[in-house]
This record gives sequence, C-alpha cells and structure tokens, in this order.
Amino acid sequence: MRIARFKTCKGDIQYGVWEDNGRIRLVAGDILDLWAVTDQCIDREEIAQILAPVCPPNIFAMGLNYRAHAAEGGVPEPDHPLIFIKATTTVIPTDHPILLPKPAPDAVDFEAELALIIGRKTREVNVEEAAGSILGYTAANDVSARDCQMKHDRQWARGKSFDTFCPLGPFICIGEDPDSASVRSRLNGEPMQDGHTSDLIFNCRHLVSYLSHQFTLLPGTIILTGTPSGVGVHRNPPIFLKDGDLIEVEVEGVGVLSNPIVCSP
Repeated sequence: MRIARFKTCKGDIQYGVWEDNGRIRLVAGDILDLWAVTDQCIDREEIAQILAPVCPPNIFAMGLNYRAHAAEGGVPEPDHPLIFIKATTTVIPTDHPILLPKPAPDAVDFEAELALIIGRKTREVNVEEAAGSILGYTAANDVSARDCQMKHDRQWARGKSFDTFCPLGPFICIGEDPDSASVRSRLNGEPMQDGHTSDLIFNCRHLVSYLSHQFTLLPGTIILTGTPSGVGVHRNPPIFLKDGDLIEVEVEGVGVLSNPIVCSP
C-alpha cells in the first residue's frame, strides 16, 4: 500500500492511498496514531501538490551503512551504526528545488536512501520488536555539501543540514519489507547509484532497536538508513550537483523522488 500526504486544490491537507485506477482513497484519523482507510475517493486532478510524507520531529541518519559504499570510500565497515542528525528544516517534498547554498555551492552531492518512518513512541525495543515501531518507508536524498563535511568543518552538521537538503517522498510504502528493496539514483537521467537494502551492514530493524536505546523515537521520526555506492564525491572525476540538474531517487515500492537543482536566490 502506498500512501501520500497532499494538499488539495481547496487547500486541505490529507493522506490518501494511491490506487492503480487513478483514484485516491482518503485516510481518516492521524497517520501517526489511529487511522483507517475510508471508502471516500477523489481524483488525482483534485490534488494541487504532493507534500513530504511527514513533518518529522527528528531526523537520524546513518553513515557508511552499505558495504559497497564503505568500500568505495576505502574505509573499514563500522562495528556499530554511525549516527548523525539533519536539521528538520532540510525537509522538502518531491518536485521542490534543492538549493545550492550560498556559503558552499560547489561540492553538493546526492545520496539515495531508504528512509524509515517511526509510527509510535519507541524506547529501548529489541530487534524482534522493532518492526512494530515502523509505520513504513519512503525515499530520501541525503544531500551533502562535501567541502563543509570533509574539509572546512571536519564534522557533518552544517554540510548535511542546509535548507532543502532532505527531500522525502513521494509516498509511504506500508506493509512491505524495507530490508528487501532496491535503492537507485539518476542524475539528468543517467544512472548514478544502484543498490539494494540487502547490502546494509545494519538492517532496518537493527537500526530502530539501536537508536531506541540511545534516544526516544517520537512518532514521525525519520531514519535515513544509509546510501549505496556511486555517490558523486567518490567518482573520478567527482560529480557534484549544479544549477539546472535534475536528481531522482527511486526506492522500490515507493516510486520516484524528483528534485531540480537551483542556485539560492
């Protein structure tokens, strides 16, 4: 089941199930609490904009969590999840432009990721219980200013947290296994990354359990699970995002998250 959060032409914000017949079946209740799919439907023509799937209270992200990505960077696989945090002001929906930041426009990179959405307040769950805390998953782009991350700051907060640096969407995939999904990116139509969550060092349930022993995971929390190999910084020569580009992230079961690149005004 694929659910989208959207704004109607009348200005209402709702959730709905995307159906193959072009109709959207509306969801009643709170998607992060009690909700149900109704019999009420609308046409896709009644939608003005698809929004980010949630407004997260926190965004936790994983570094070096794909074996092939660690290998392309020439670093050993970590023995525990490497956690960093992105500002919630990074979140944008599909089709919204990613802004090249004025302080660091020259080495902005893409990272296709599967993102988990926490559906209930979670603290200190074991791996076997962790699946019950996951509402579903979506596609994400962990956009990164590599010069800030690797050269100027030598830590990740600023380089990962410029405004617009966390596109999410377009749908929440519910009822499928996040540890069995392909994760790809394309830049101007050219394949860049082609990975699968079976290559994760720490799988999705492990990540939820591990994080829940460090922090309380609130409903709507986003967990970026890591990126496959093929990012721009490790290419020869490096490939970075520039004004006029189009970056797409495709996660199996979710669809395509598409964002143009523009210079900050």
